[in-house]
Amino acid sequence: MSAQIQQIFTFENAEQQTKLIGVNDSFLRLIEEGLSIQLHARGDQMTISGDEDKVHLAHAVLQELTNLIKHQINISPTDVVSAVTMAQRGTLDYFGDLYSETLIRDNKGRAVRVKNFGQRQYVQAIRKNDITFGIGPAGTGKTYLAVVMAISSLKRGEVERIIITRPAVEAGESLGFLPGDLKEKVDPYLRPIYDAMNAIVGAEQTQRLMDRGVIEIAPLAYMRGRTLDDAFIILDEAQNTTNQQMKMFLTRFGFGSKMIVNGDISQIDLPRGAKSGLISAQRILKDVNRMSFVNFSSADVVRHPVVGLIVNAYDAAETKLAALKKEQGINGFGNN
Repeated sequence: MSAQIQQIFTFENAEQQTKLIGVNDSFLRLIEEGLSIQLHARGDQMTISGDEDKVHLAHAVLQELTNLIKHQINISPTDVVSAVTMAQRGTLDYFGDLYSETLIRDNKGRAVRVKNFGQRQYVQAIRKNDITFGIGPAGTGKTYLAVVMAISSLKRGEVERIIITRPAVEAGESLGFLPGDLKEKVDPYLRPIYDAMNAIVGAEQTQRLMDRGVIEIAPLAYMRGRTLDDAFIILDEAQNTTNQQMKMFLTRFGFGSKMIVNGDISQIDLPRGAKSGLISAQRILKDVNRMSFVNFSSADVVRHPVVGLIVNAYDAAETKLAALKKEQGINGFGNN
């Protein structure tokens, strides 16, 4: 067990202090919860108390966040969580590099950047490969970053249109029992994509681009029989594709196009007995050139820190259940 120590962090001015602490000390709470230390600000100084190794990490996190403020970057809860996570993973030295490039500016003029090393790998893979698979839990920014890269590519004239799709499969629901016409039936399934698009270019601009056919958002079934040239194509929720659907989608790839396939293999909603096309693709396509597989973990979650804790808790429960089943099988109980 590390020794309990205290270390002083000094604010350079009142503005820096206000931005670093956050509204109602919200940023300090995130650092305290993430590193299991205590922070107490008084005057132009802040006392960091706790285990020696954690205190040093907290001081380093505060210094990295201060450097962002000095570069006129307004930090957000996501930035704080990312810094804490990278400190825990021993990659905090690379934290500042994440802010060296702006991918795009959103509808409100705010810079959109990668938030952690996993996202940086994902963006680099998209740039270098024709087809990129992003696999990992909710909250890692897969869908949002895919849309960011698509809009950025469209603005640079690298593609002529954006096509975003996902399978209309959800647990315990059937499209036939939902009210409305086909568009009204499938729109709820595509809501996360609309939200990302609206955040980046705005709802009105999104609608205009859709009316012109520059952006197409449709169920996966609409992709059959097409060849998609000069397009940026995104398949979301790919864990809910069958093998046949995945093969159908991937073979739509045309000249001058980019393709992204995103999914979370821990949240498969296919009928019992159906195999996920995303899991099969990992095995079948792992050695295919001009393709890349980027795997995210709970450490890459950029939502509220509790989301990462939830993912870890479910993973631990599933691991424990699998071990229990294996033990029962070895002892002969599994054959009863």
